Amino acid sequence: MVFLSLLLLTIISCKKEDSPARSTSYDLKVKDLLGVSGKVTFTETSSTTTTIDIVLTNAPTGTHPANLYMYSEVEDGNVVVVLNPVDATGKSSSTISTFTYSQLIAYDGNIKVLKSSVGPNVIIAQGDIGGNVMTTTNKTYTLSAIGSYGVAGTALFEKRVNGNTLVSIVLAGTITGEVYPATINLGSITTVGGGPRVKALNDVDGTSGKSFTNIRKLDSGLDITYDNWLVYDGYINIYQSPVNLGVIICHGNIGSN
Repeated sequence: MVFLSLLLLTIISCKKEDSPARSTSYDLKVKDLLGVSGKVTFTETSSTTTTIDIVLTNAPTGTHPANLYMYSEVEDGNVVVVLNPVDATGKSSSTISTFTYSQLIAYDGNIKVLKSSVGPNVIIAQGDIGGNVMTTTNKTYTLSAIGSYGVAGTALFEKRVNGNTLVSIVLAGTITGEVYPATINLGSITTVGGGPRVKALNDVDGTSGKSFTNIRKLDSGLDITYDNWLVYDGYINIYQSPVNLGVIICHGNIGSN
């Protein structure tokens, strides 16, 4: 009887030891240097520790600082965990106890790999993690040109796992070196006198014709989700310049409009 009990305990112990560690991987995409890509993998190494492995391809020579940041990659979040730098082989491995595995795969954060500590504004690869990962749910709206300015394009609304929204504006006809303010307003493009602004978007870069904004709240502080935007009574305005906010050069209805 004692032998059978010991054998049963041994079998149970072996099954626990043989159970694979949980892991989740996220893509790291090129940012400021062309050709760099990779992955970051979170592996549960214990109930209180997680190993974060970064593997990059085509990374420049040398070592590169890597950090876990708050919020999405298009926002200006603070560093919450300093990771071991990516070495000359394009790899980095860090074991942390700041967050558990379960907390990390739901975290409102992102990973960035920098070119160097003296050039922190040059990001060689980045990627959203946890709750900021994109779903396949999205909606595209047309932005039409006004007058003779010749600027037109689209606004893509994408749903994140946590319900927040990434708004990506892509315009053609913009001028290199210029910036174009963008807003979401209440009402439709036919609203007499224009509807009030409810959300300021990041300026469109005239060189690339693009703007990326993560939205979790309106300017008033009211929470808003992707699903809310689908039925929202609103429209987008693109303005001629920061000093000419009275001149709308491009616009388009969104949501219920």
